[in-house]
Amino acid sequence: MFELSDKPIDGTALRAAMMPVPSAGALVVFEGWVRDHNEGQAVGSLSYEAAAALCGAEANKIIVEVRQRWDVTGIRCVHRVGHLRIGEVAVWVGVTSGHRDAAFAACRYVIDEVKARLPIWKKEHYADGRDRWIGA
Repeated sequence: MFELSDKPIDGTALRAAMMPVPSAGALVVFEGWVRDHNEGQAVGSLSYEAAAALCGAEANKIIVEVRQRWDVTGIRCVHRVGHLRIGEVAVWVGVTSGHRDAAFAACRYVIDEVKARLPIWKKEHYADGRDRWIGA
C-alpha cells in the first residue's frame, strides 16, 4: 500500500498496524528524516510536491514487483507532501516477511524505486532565505 500524506507521519502507529501478521517473522522499517544540511548548505526546511495519480499508479507497480521477487506478507509506504520541518519523517517504508533477508531486500527495493520512479519533487529551503528544487 502506498500513500501520500500532508500530515506528519506517525511511524509508531504505522509499525503497530503492520504487526498483527502471524506468519511474519520480520519487520524492516526505513524512515527518511528531514536533516539540517545538504551539500554544504544549512537547510531550514523542505517542501515536497507530487503528482498523486501518477504516484499511485507507479507505486502499485513497485508493490507488484516486490511481491513477485520476495515472499513478503505486508508492504506499506507513506511519503509526505507539503512543508516539513527539520527532524520530521519525509518517507516511511515498512515490509513484513517470514524471514529477515526478504524483508531487508524488499524494503531497500521499495525506497530505492520510490525515489527513482515516483513523480515527487523536493525543494530545500535554506537558512539564508534561498530555496532550490533538488534533482529536478
